[in-house]
Amino acid sequence: MPLPDPVPLYGPEYKRDPYPLYARMREAGPIHRVLFPSGVTAWLVTGHAAAQRTLADPRLGKNHELGNDRWRARASIMPEPQHSQLQVHLLHQDAPKHTAMRRLITDAFAPRRVEALRPRFQEMADALVDAMPTEGPDGIDLVRCFAARFPFQVLAEVIGLPPHLAARFRREWGKVVAPVGPTDPGRPAYEALLRGLQDYIAEVVADRREHPGDGLLSRLVTARDEGELSPEELDSMIFQLLVAGQEPVTNQITTALVALTRHPEALERLRAEPALMPRAVEELLRLDGAFELTTWRFLAEDAELHGTRVPAGDSVIVSLCAANRDPERFPDPDVLDLDRAQGPHLAFGHGTHFCPGAALARVELQVALGTLIARLPGLRLAVPDDELEWIPAVLGRGTAALPVAFDTSGTSDTSGTSDTSDTVDAPTTTPSCPRDLKWPRT
Repeated sequence: MPLPDPVPLYGPEYKRDPYPLYARMREAGPIHRVLFPSGVTAWLVTGHAAAQRTLADPRLGKNHELGNDRWRARASIMPEPQHSQLQVHLLHQDAPKHTAMRRLITDAFAPRRVEALRPRFQEMADALVDAMPTEGPDGIDLVRCFAARFPFQVLAEVIGLPPHLAARFRREWGKVVAPVGPTDPGRPAYEALLRGLQDYIAEVVADRREHPGDGLLSRLVTARDEGELSPEELDSMIFQLLVAGQEPVTNQITTALVALTRHPEALERLRAEPALMPRAVEELLRLDGAFELTTWRFLAEDAELHGTRVPAGDSVIVSLCAANRDPERFPDPDVLDLDRAQGPHLAFGHGTHFCPGAALARVELQVALGTLIARLPGLRLAVPDDELEWIPAVLGRGTAALPVAFDTSGTSDTSGTSDTSDTVDAPTTTPSCPRDLKWPRT
């Protein structure tokens, strides 16, 4: 059956398992016209080799000013003034501005620095498991109890967000990156969230200016005061850190755990051989990454892209998930293989826009998955797999909740994890994990 033109990329079945569609698209060619829920049509690149070339193609720019009127009319971009004030961060910049802005944050996420923080991350993870309900057989929501909390606690530590501000961050602010069209009934609520987040960012800037420290946020405020950043660029970079710096890790924890519960032999092997975790994280990132699609790229003039004529200003997007399951690059790509001779996957992108927080995300995932597997014996889904609710985000993959059960006899066992006797309480960023949460069991 031929693919439709454009190919729709939305709906519950697509979000639950997009990989059969991606396989059909790869077989038909490297680039296709696709349709998003907002009505935007774009050009989607799917194969691994084509994805690498696209992500490194100097003709493709990220700045929204390159988008044409057709894209702009339906892109559901933020309203003004927020669009101008919050959307000039790294993801939407090209060299040389991108180079200068990226240089301001790379030290905070350097591999050596985040590795030195691993013991602190372990303390945070252990504390969250310690606080979990003990009614494992009845199920708990692992997103609410762990996956939505741990990445933000880590992020606050890494960027220097003080506890009194971290405690007031609302996770729902992360929803502002989801496209909500001007005529969508949810647009007023979306704009209210956007204004709330913008007010919060202003408070963060004022606090760090009044009480400077040696953290990344303080350094960014100093860069603004010394003329290296405009006020809009400072706010946008903080926006990107707070929103993009945690939610993808939350989602990746869920996709990884779903994959492992589907392959209990791999889960048990990781419990028995924890030294395999770094390699396992790479395979789990390849198999089902939280960054499903990249953000927009644009050609400044009409040009050929993988044999197809693409008009100037049309959006070009790369499917990282489709590239990572390309059989020409990864044999048996749909199989979770902890012994895979792992080549470079594209879960963090490629080229100049490669995720600057990749090293941090890798350590977070190793700590999070290692802690949960070691301390929650018998970890399994508490509902049938097909009842999981996958988030409807256009660019990302993950589950809205992750109801799990486990054998409660092992939850207090902290062997193999850090001593938490001197742990400083991490900021509470989400409601307490309820001890009476029940899930239907079949």
